[in-house]
Amino acid sequence: MIQEINRKLKEKSNLSYEQISETMTEILSGNTTDLENKVFLSSLTEKGETDDELLGMLETMNKFSLKVSTKNNENLIDMCGTGGDYLQTFNISTTASFVVAAAGGVVAKHGNRSSSGVSGSADIFEYFGYDLNQSPSQISNIIEKHRIGFMFAQKFHPAMKFVSAARKQIGKRTAFNLLGPLSNPAGVKNQLIGVFSLEFLERLPLIMKRKGVENIMTVRSNDGMDEFSTSSTNQICILKNDKILMNVIDPEILGLHRSSLNEIQIKTKEDAIKSFVSVLNNTANQAMIETTALNAAGGLIVANIAKNFEDGIEIALKTIKDGKAFALFENFVRDTGDISKLKEIVNG
Repeated sequence: MIQEINRKLKEKSNLSYEQISETMTEILSGNTTDLENKVFLSSLTEKGETDDELLGMLETMNKFSLKVSTKNNENLIDMCGTGGDYLQTFNISTTASFVVAAAGGVVAKHGNRSSSGVSGSADIFEYFGYDLNQSPSQISNIIEKHRIGFMFAQKFHPAMKFVSAARKQIGKRTAFNLLGPLSNPAGVKNQLIGVFSLEFLERLPLIMKRKGVENIMTVRSNDGMDEFSTSSTNQICILKNDKILMNVIDPEILGLHRSSLNEIQIKTKEDAIKSFVSVLNNTANQAMIETTALNAAGGLIVANIAKNFEDGIEIALKTIKDGKAFALFENFVRDTGDISKLKEIVNG
């Protein structure tokens, strides 16, 4: 079947929901070759993915994934970007996730190792001794206890191993970069997603609306980040109460300081770890702390904790400055990882 599908894609023909679902089932069952997968993904990217194609791929991915059940699924959120901005910033969404959890949110963080940056969310959790291979029930318990848990994409989407070689050979973004943030194993209904292209700012909420997601915000900063930036204005799209709203968020109007990208960029994995910890314990530079607060504000709105960005920023900054964010992370590491690793960073 896949050879016929690849021929259609090369001819720039769109696939139906059924066609792409059947093809994805074939691929994720391991019944295709690396070359066939490479042709499929690259041809799909070149043609441009339709909403039906992305939804069919996403729902098939979810059928093959492991699942995490939580007691408070209605209020559960995730915060992540699609990656692909190549700007080498510190781990903003991971840092902001701990701030949101410390401020009363419940975060089921889903992520991977970095595809285009220095360090991904999985690298951060792993450094502090978090076991990336924990079972769904273990992670459910962690979320219940700490209001935040991490699900390693490779563990929870084992069938994706069948496309890893093709993705590496292609070497640039494919549909899976978009689908990764949408395929949360805990089935979150509230999400903040950074996108690598304005094309997907409104498209992703509309796709997720068809999937039953209730509360979603997408963001693309005008300096190219797939997250909120304090060095430029930010374009957002919000799906709430079945309505779509587009807006522009200016950090200076919200009372934040205009920063430059180089203030939040890192060069090494060691820089990534130190930046992450320094924000949580309020010793980072102003740009990193305020960038985290702005992203956390988006998460707090999605989590129905903050009414607006002004409210969200105030809550986020207070959570960092009064030590709640660091205290939560410290307890998290003590319980799920190696506390000596954190003490090494804090004590220099």
